[in-house]
Amino acid sequence: MSLTPEQVIAAQKANLETFFGLTNKAFEGFEKLVELNVTASRAALADVATHTQAVMAAKDPQELLALQAGLLQPMAEKSVAYSRHLYDIASGAGTEITKTLETQAVEAQRNFNSLVDSAAKNAPAGSETSVAVFKSAVSAANNAFESVQKAVKQASDVAEANFNAVANSATNAAKSATATATAAARKR
Repeated sequence: MSLTPEQVIAAQKANLETFFGLTNKAFEGFEKLVELNVTASRAALADVATHTQAVMAAKDPQELLALQAGLLQPMAEKSVAYSRHLYDIASGAGTEITKTLETQAVEAQRNFNSLVDSAAKNAPAGSETSVAVFKSAVSAANNAFESVQKAVKQASDVAEANFNAVANSATNAAKSATATATAAARKR
């Protein structure tokens, strides 16, 4: 069975539409990343200015140490929040791209299976065994592909859970360090 020029053109058109759709999704992710970085930079600059003014206004070393200790927790929390936003942007873009690619893979699989069925119907007499072996191989490949997709999804879920656990641990460590430093500054 051969493809008609119309089928080839339709396939090329669909591939170009997919390519431009994926490119747009990648740029959307990049735009979100730039926006996040600009926002984070502005906030950091404002925090530094505020903290510098507070340090300059400190009247004694204890107040200065308390100010420095009080800086740790908000900085750690902001770092964790930035990392979460960054992760959300990356995973959101990855999810969108994965959905598109999965849709394309399902369509390609359907077309290939249709081609195999058509070829099997037009196969010469006596080739039933070869056709059955070929169909079995195609089925095995499809099952393997589905297994890989499930494994990738599970790995992604585990990575997200680990990221959240690390972020929570970092926040808790910063709170603990801030409390310890503040207590030490007050004792002086």
